[in-house]
Amino acid sequence: MDGNGRWAQRRSLPRTAGHRAAETAVIDVIEAARAAGVEWLSLYAFSTENWNRPGTEVEFLMRLVRRVVRKHAPLLLARGIRCRFLGVVDPRIPRELAQDFDDLAALTADNRRMTLTVAFDHGGRRDIVEAARSLIRSGTPADEVTERLFADHLPFPDTPDVDLVIRTSGEQRISNFMLWQVAYAEWIFPEALWPDFRAPDFLACLHTYRHRDRRFGGVPARTNGDPS
Repeated sequence: MDGNGRWAQRRSLPRTAGHRAAETAVIDVIEAARAAGVEWLSLYAFSTENWNRPGTEVEFLMRLVRRVVRKHAPLLLARGIRCRFLGVVDPRIPRELAQDFDDLAALTADNRRMTLTVAFDHGGRRDIVEAARSLIRSGTPADEVTERLFADHLPFPDTPDVDLVIRTSGEQRISNFMLWQVAYAEWIFPEALWPDFRAPDFLACLHTYRHRDRRFGGVPARTNGDPS
């Protein structure tokens, strides 16, 4: 969800105004995804690298996220959305916010209409390192490590591989997001800044994705191996 700062800058507003404006886009996209039948949605809210931002901005984000979580918990429950939080290990996260995350996850644990994963204090490299450490601690012999077994040691191993990554604001980079799971993802880079991103933009991305030819390294069956 990229572009909050630039959205504010273009309006001669503080960066915090862009983060505040992003709330509407978050709810709009969640609702659009649920209505479109999307079963798994992940939102990249705060990366391990975002701790490098000015302290005042980080503190504002922590307060804002807490307010948004508490405000929209009843809606998420009513919509049948299961909420999970990927990351949340850094001790700098306020205890109250971490507790709100735990409370929302527990409140919605039995919902199954859609799973919403919020990546907060998330880093794809850290997840891979932690999975490797978990395998080592389990005493798994090196020759027995497979891709499937490795994936089982990642956080939330029941999460399917990512099919589509949408990065707003036109930026075209991964930024350490779910590195293992995006190996065969399709990518779309809409120019809209995140606070301006709405349901029609999200649905347009889904439409583009559905018309992609996903071969996973193979070739269409009709070619029968004919390179022509």
